[in-house]
Amino acid sequence: MTSLVQSVDWLAIAPPTIVAATALIVLVGDLFVPEHRKPLLGWTTVAGLAAAILMLVPLRSGHHATFCLTGSNSACSYTADHFALVIQLLVIGGALLTALLSIHETGRDKLPAGEYWFLLLSSASGAALLPASRDLATLVVALEVASLPAFALVGIRRGNRLSAEAALKFFLSSVTATAVMLLGVSFVYAATGTLHLTRIATAQVDPQLNTLAEAGVVLTLVGFAFKTAAAPFHFWVPDTYVGAPLPIAAYLSVIGKAVGFSGLILVTVIAFPDYADAWGPAVAALAALTMTVGNVAALRQSASRAHSAVRLLAWSSVAQAGYLLVPIAAAAYTSNDEIGSTVAYALMYAVVNLGAFGVAALVARTRPGNRLTDYRGLHATRPTAALAMAFFLLCLAGLPPGLIGLFAKVVVFQSAVDAGLGWLAVVMAVNVVIALYYYLKWTAILFRAPEQQPAAAPAESTALRTPAPLTVAVTLAAAAGIALSGAPQLALRFASGSLF
Repeated sequence: MTSLVQSVDWLAIAPPTIVAATALIVLVGDLFVPEHRKPLLGWTTVAGLAAAILMLVPLRSGHHATFCLTGSNSACSYTADHFALVIQLLVIGGALLTALLSIHETGRDKLPAGEYWFLLLSSASGAALLPASRDLATLVVALEVASLPAFALVGIRRGNRLSAEAALKFFLSSVTATAVMLLGVSFVYAATGTLHLTRIATAQVDPQLNTLAEAGVVLTLVGFAFKTAAAPFHFWVPDTYVGAPLPIAAYLSVIGKAVGFSGLILVTVIAFPDYADAWGPAVAALAALTMTVGNVAALRQSASRAHSAVRLLAWSSVAQAGYLLVPIAAAAYTSNDEIGSTVAYALMYAVVNLGAFGVAALVARTRPGNRLTDYRGLHATRPTAALAMAFFLLCLAGLPPGLIGLFAKVVVFQSAVDAGLGWLAVVMAVNVVIALYYYLKWTAILFRAPEQQPAAAPAESTALRTPAPLTVAVTLAAAAGIALSGAPQLALRFASGSLF
């Protein structure tokens, strides 16, 4: 007699489980830890995330699956394959760098430490669950677990008008996108009779329900397109990044995108390959529109406007989302192997973008306005930070010595050419040239002669002392970027083979 009890592979689910357990430990610990020892909660968060990363090592074979339908190993709700493991490394590693960036923020801005760390870990646990999800119900739950705490994190600065406005915009637009996606999921389930991605791909849809299934595919993609900040679903990004604490803006720019792209890849490549003629052109058009809108908006940023540095990074992240969409569109015309280019590019982008936000957080300690003009002459006061920022910007631009950025763009460009999307490759090439202007302009500002300023006040002199966790975060990001530039095969090897 076949058992009706599902077996659980605890090793497979260990990474997101450890992150979630750490969130509960921090929440309960906050009740007993005195105020002057609140930094311990931050270091507990860092330790939990580091432990979760270590638990990825025993899973490196990529052959673990659990929560499968009884009597069948072909339909599982959780699969720790190579794709899931790489994205989990990106997500948990990004959350770890965010935690290091946040330790000094919770003390300086008087953010509620217990709630902050609990929300960050909760969001990270959902983000780590999503790439391993293999049914639409688990995908939706993981997406919301990653998103709902993020709303609170954006608006966690009590009494701050920008923070409250950013949280409201983020919440309303995200809820609308989720509602549309849930409608699409219900249409897909009605047409196919299943929620498991592998079974959706092989389901025989009644011809009378084919239009319903196609509508479900399009509506499902909308929800994930919002998370990736793809145009025209990008309008929330600049105000949200400006209003959120800088570490949370960094978190959304990297982990938020990883969540969106993971879901987008899973539903297109695994669940909806038979509808490639519908989602392929749509994703290609989204890629072209997104990179163009992001780069043109970044060009229009005034250097003297308040928070212009964060706004430029926000629009840059929109443009980068366009590049990340290109291999997904190419997968509709060639093979699933093309999505490895998106993964390789995402690894490069995550490292250097988190590093750039780290330097921005460092400058914001003495220049809360965070204007581009505030970075003028940074080499004179913080030479190491200026060199690191220049390296991160050159990586994003795809120029030496940021070789990993150059190679990643070449791989993405090649995926478009190999798929016969010549027009998309041309659009990408034009946008890469446009982006060179604002990346190089910001880099030049770092090394211009500083303006004459009065002697620093005692409070400013204290702010010039870089907190150790912030230094560690920027150093780790720079070291990872240098390692990837020196040995790009560490990331680019994912573009040469199938991750599923």
